[in-house]
Amino acid sequence: MDDRELLQVVMGIVGKANCADDCAVFPCGERQMVITTDMLHRTTDFVPGMTNWQAGWMSAAVTLSDIASMGAAPQYLLIAVGLDDWKCLEGVMQGAKDCCTHFDAAIIGGDIDRHGELTVVTTGIGIVDKEHLVRRTGARPGDLICITGTPGQAQAWLDGYHQFEKALFEPQPRVREGQLLGKAGVSAMMDDSDGIALSLYDLVSVNGCGFALDSRKLPLPVGIPSDQAWELALYGGGDYELIYTIDPVQFPVLGVPSTVIGTVVPEPGVTVDGQPLAKRGYQHRWE
Repeated sequence: MDDRELLQVVMGIVGKANCADDCAVFPCGERQMVITTDMLHRTTDFVPGMTNWQAGWMSAAVTLSDIASMGAAPQYLLIAVGLDDWKCLEGVMQGAKDCCTHFDAAIIGGDIDRHGELTVVTTGIGIVDKEHLVRRTGARPGDLICITGTPGQAQAWLDGYHQFEKALFEPQPRVREGQLLGKAGVSAMMDDSDGIALSLYDLVSVNGCGFALDSRKLPLPVGIPSDQAWELALYGGGDYELIYTIDPVQFPVLGVPSTVIGTVVPEPGVTVDGQPLAKRGYQHRWE
């Protein structure tokens, strides 16, 4: 059993429409407010060698990334910290605050309790003009598939390429880029935190079309054998780049370095070089 299978249980209770995007959306005067929440744990998310400050930074960054994927500007963060060791708290809070300050957001509340392992729950709130809100739905055949940055670097560190430590330990949510893409009118968008492959299958699940990748166009982490770099780029988790679709006449978007990696096609599914792409990436699993 994996987290996407369990999501079907949640959808059966609260409705598919309430689970279709990276953030919930509701009206806020003439604008739209987006809200999202994440939970990170010492054993599954904070890798050995990561400082408490980095754990706090990462906890804030993953939530700000969800807000960015909606084209929204982050405003506020709530943070709840479960502690097995009270001495972790100062570093975690400082890291989360520094991340929020860097991306023009503020921590406005939260909770502290005793827990079996360091656990951080972050709830983020953002704001966006209605016409600039981007959802996962909206991809159209003929659109380009694009990605910011270089995918696969976070997983590369886990595979022993320690020159990519900052990519994993201090991820940089694409907040500015998300807002620029929203204003440019991209048709669909999400972050690729679970890998490109799973992200595209998530997009298939809410769009009536498919996604055809060209392996020759994938940006690859440098200093890694090409076959392994290709695997990392497609399936590696822990990146917080934005994957989006856009009408070819609108590309490129000024101020958003991106790579075209494929094309939206009418037939549902995900392919690479004409062959089905394996549906795998970073997932939580249960026996």
